[in-house]
Amino acid sequence: MTDSKIELLQKWVEESNRIAFFGGAGVSTESGIPDYRSVDGLYHQTFKYPPETYLSHSFFVTHTDEFYEFYKAKMINLSAKPNAAHLKLAELEKAGKHVDIITQNIDGLHQAAGSSRVYELHGSVHRNYCLSCRKMYAAEAILNADRTPRCSCGGLIKPDVVLYEEPLDSTVVENATDSIRLSDLLIIGGTSLTVYPAAGLIRYFRGKHLVLINRDPTQADDLADLVIREPIGQVFSQIHI
Repeated sequence: MTDSKIELLQKWVEESNRIAFFGGAGVSTESGIPDYRSVDGLYHQTFKYPPETYLSHSFFVTHTDEFYEFYKAKMINLSAKPNAAHLKLAELEKAGKHVDIITQNIDGLHQAAGSSRVYELHGSVHRNYCLSCRKMYAAEAILNADRTPRCSCGGLIKPDVVLYEEPLDSTVVENATDSIRLSDLLIIGGTSLTVYPAAGLIRYFRGKHLVLINRDPTQADDLADLVIREPIGQVFSQIHI
């Protein structure tokens, strides 16, 4: 990593009053949570069904027990801790910057680090609700269930995550869009920008600088003012407040 790129990112962070951070699975890999599309990612592992099938709404409805076996084994990582990227973004907010987090992750690590404005496009493993009475449950209720988790009323508990075949929450999308549109600096990190409609939100950016931090090339590289091909935690650990 060249010092000049870090120096430029540092300068833009210092100059910006409103920062939007758009992050994907690569933000949490340094916390020990596997991503999806890398060599060791979820999509390159062998299962009875493809991950997209396990994590679809129709599979949740028709194969509920198998859905939960996969979901509990692969999607809930309660031992994971925030890494340097999560922590630095929270520090920037604490230092007085307006920092909005738009995340495709469902792990809750940005909130655990201390960020207060987090828009979770795909929901969170930490929120689960009864489909019958709407009572809310923490992730532990899912993990501790013998098979399919049931509410005290007998209803089926569903994770508050966006499964394949389900739409994004319109309010979350609206807030995320406004955050990107109003920001001076947009930092995109740890995402291949291949999952839509979430990836399409970056087209609303009208600010000064767009920074892309990702190990592999993305379709937005040509739009970025600065591209850094390094682990995002390593990059953020070099930003001083």
